[in-house]
Amino acid sequence: MVAADRVFEDRIERTMRLSEILFLAGFAAVWPLPLGSPQARAADFTAREVTAQVFRAKAGERIDFSGKDLSNLDLAGLDFKHADLSQANLYGVDLSSANLSGVNLAGAKLDRAIVIGADFSGANLEGATILKPSVFSSMKFDHAEAPKFTGANLRSIRIVARMDGTDFRRADLTGARIGPFDMSGEAGMAPSTLMMGSDFSGANLSGVEIRNVNFTFGRFVGTDLRGAKLLNLILAKADFSGADLTGADVTNSNFDEANLKGAKGLHTLIGAASAKNLPSILE
Repeated sequence: MVAADRVFEDRIERTMRLSEILFLAGFAAVWPLPLGSPQARAADFTAREVTAQVFRAKAGERIDFSGKDLSNLDLAGLDFKHADLSQANLYGVDLSSANLSGVNLAGAKLDRAIVIGADFSGANLEGATILKPSVFSSMKFDHAEAPKFTGANLRSIRIVARMDGTDFRRADLTGARIGPFDMSGEAGMAPSTLMMGSDFSGANLSGVEIRNVNFTFGRFVGTDLRGAKLLNLILAKADFSGADLTGADVTNSNFDEANLKGAKGLHTLIGAASAKNLPSILE
């Protein structure tokens, strides 16, 4: 058996063990179909073919999967070696513990993907979508399993997910949209997107639109939030020290015990009168 085949078979075994965990945790509905089923076969490549191409890539060689359909494949643990996956269909793909650092994922669809422990550091995800992915292997929501987007290009990305403890430090989320699609009855909705304890320190969130998200214990230290729409958010005990909130709209957001020490632009906030626990912080 060649080395690439051994890598593939080892990943199959790991994935089978993980699938059992996810099933017991209640994630069976979003788990991709078995690799042998017709629906799980991608239109363009099999998981074995993708693994072989990436495994055999020479140093500095950039494998081109741009625009390809890789949906529902098991690519867990794979080092993509800065491959080009722009505009690729990665719906339901298993990227658990995969190394996607520096990969071009501009415009890619990562909806329902399994991203447990995936590393997207420095990747280009501009215009990509990450809708309802599987981020944790159990209902414990272990932050150690959260994906990493450190220094990634997330401009204009669309995210609807539970990503507690995710690392967004120094990422560029300019113009990103985070939160649910259906905004009817927004004020009374429970957050469908949760990023409790996620770290956005030093990130660029200028012009971002975030609605109905729980950021309890979130870190926004030195974050650029100029002109951001921060609507109906739970920001309890979040750290905004040194952040720039000039012109940000905080309508109906809850700042219970949030730290705004050294934050800029607080006098320019929009919707401050409707924000909860903000007046006491500013006194």
